[in-house]
Amino acid sequence: MRVSIRVLVVALACLPTFCLSHSAAAQQSDQAVAERVLGPRWKQLSRRAGMIFAGTVLTAPNQTVTTQTATADRPIPGTTPGVQFRFRVDRAIAGVEQGQILTIHEWAGAWSMQRPMRSGQHVLMFLYPPSRLGLTSPVAGSLGQLALDPSGKNVVERKPVAAVGLQNESSMQSPAPVVKGSVSVVQLERAIRSAREE
Repeated sequence: MRVSIRVLVVALACLPTFCLSHSAAAQQSDQAVAERVLGPRWKQLSRRAGMIFAGTVLTAPNQTVTTQTATADRPIPGTTPGVQFRFRVDRAIAGVEQGQILTIHEWAGAWSMQRPMRSGQHVLMFLYPPSRLGLTSPVAGSLGQLALDPSGKNVVERKPVAAVGLQNESSMQSPAPVVKGSVSVVQLERAIRSAREE
């Protein structure tokens, strides 16, 4: 009996060290996953976004471009061709609240370079803060828009595309990473929050 109490005391004494090292390994693992899924500039992507969330597409535009207003009380001057999307925020990461119905307006020129979305689709979105006209778009084009599985909890494998808007003058555009294996939104959320706090 006396030996088992000593083992228990030693185990409890080592527990904080184990938990700290496990936490550091998990954070490093989350960051490695984020780099694999979002690319080498994933921290920039995370920091530039004004709104980050996993959500469900409620309405997506068809292929016809129309003139929209930025918000109900603030029309866009002139006739800016735009498109409107509505999302339900299923998992809020930054700049939004869970359960929020979010309507975004995007300039049609930016929209034409995005991956198409359809109603009912689950996505992870990194959106720029709205402009003074109320317009926004995914950060770095299609890098800021990730398809999720039907549960909305895991990233779906995607094909490489050119990165837009995140290179330094000295670097060339790099292809978007290809996701292999199951990567959860929760893992990405931990890495994103950590990058935004640095």
